[in-house]
Amino acid sequence: MQNRLEHDLIGDREIPADAYWGIHTLRAVENFPITGVPISHYRELVLALALIKQAAAEANRELGLLDERKAEAIAAACGEIRAGALHEAFVVDAIQGGAGTSTNMNANEVIANRALELMGCAKGDYTQLHPNEHVNLCQSTNDVYPTSLRLATHMGIARLVEAMSRLKAHFDAKADEFADVLKMGRTQLQDAVPMTLGQEFRTYAVMLGEDIERLQEAARLMLEINMGATAIGTGICAHPDYAPLVCQHLSKLSGLPLVTSPNLIEATQDCGAFVQVSGVLKRVAVKLSKTCNDLRLLSSGPRAGLGEINLPARQAGSSIMPGKVNPVIPEVVSQVAFEVIGNDVTVTMAAEAGQLQLNAFEPVIAYSLFRSIGHLIAACDTLGEHCVCGITANRDFLKRQVEHSIGLVTALFPIIGYAAATEVAGEAFRSGGSVADIVLERGLMSREQLDAVLQPEALTRPRWVKV
Repeated sequence: MQNRLEHDLIGDREIPADAYWGIHTLRAVENFPITGVPISHYRELVLALALIKQAAAEANRELGLLDERKAEAIAAACGEIRAGALHEAFVVDAIQGGAGTSTNMNANEVIANRALELMGCAKGDYTQLHPNEHVNLCQSTNDVYPTSLRLATHMGIARLVEAMSRLKAHFDAKADEFADVLKMGRTQLQDAVPMTLGQEFRTYAVMLGEDIERLQEAARLMLEINMGATAIGTGICAHPDYAPLVCQHLSKLSGLPLVTSPNLIEATQDCGAFVQVSGVLKRVAVKLSKTCNDLRLLSSGPRAGLGEINLPARQAGSSIMPGKVNPVIPEVVSQVAFEVIGNDVTVTMAAEAGQLQLNAFEPVIAYSLFRSIGHLIAACDTLGEHCVCGITANRDFLKRQVEHSIGLVTALFPIIGYAAATEVAGEAFRSGGSVADIVLERGLMSREQLDAVLQPEALTRPRWVKV
């Protein structure tokens, strides 16, 4: 294989002649064999980098800082990347030292070398178009990298919202299907009062809806960028008109209503917005796992547990117990939730560890956020498609439970009084008889009165029944 020779401040290195990356990327690959996950794994991040570099080229052309030929070549190379090309050339590890410099340089080199090809030049001929001097013009890693994380996170949140909306639709459909299925609600795992299975499943849909709103709120924080900050926020080496202009071009290219931070020094060092997003992702994870806990509990059995619902059988559950089927889908979703909660701790610590004018630990923030978002998307789709849509209710069993539950006495105490209701509950518990039969035997209510009070619509929503 033919090589080309590239030079940096440390010395010379041979680069494969057909490689779009260059010497800075090579050193980063050698220095950071950490996760084995290259930045190309996160498609939104690569797209964000291409958007930023194209916006910068167009702003610099408009300012007269970049000639037409170079600007056109850079923009064309970025357009190809946005269309899906050259992603395999983004090879540096997602976790890296240097506050994201290796990611920025990987992008600069790939875009420069593709732009050189489009200009009819050889890769590595940086006298014609340079990764730093032209692709990175008026920029620093310290504004490019945080901005790329914000754009990528915004894109990821949009996909997560779509996945959560699909899962919500599955729960809403089950809520409609189970609207007429009466069951006993529970508090502290003890019988409480009646409800419908539809009401129970509607709750899961409502929780998802609330978290969708919280995610959309957090996503808006990602729209404030620090392009034009350059090294520490003072804008050194950037044209005075560059910051608003690059924001304008980036907004147009991305279709997002981006704004430049009012204080670029603060924006360059502060990772609070990422902490906020991570906290909302943790909230989503906690509530998803709580829902999965409920599904596992409600389906426990099939003979010796609650057995109120049936989860679709997905695979054999044991290598030794024939016929055993486990709730594997809720189990895997809960494990994703545990990971997201851990990722939130990582984001928190990395944000806290920033010093003075820059946070050097944004790569692990990005890695944690992208993993949380990606795994939550997969978890929502897996839960919806492989579990929720196939859930069935054990209707007859639930009806018998309600009829024999001591919890029914709660509906009667406004009529017969708390003391009498307590006595009825105690006798029902000791004898195993039904609350209705004991009330009738004691002459506390007539059959007509009892039937009126124990109607499903009276048991499952606010309604004062006069007898």
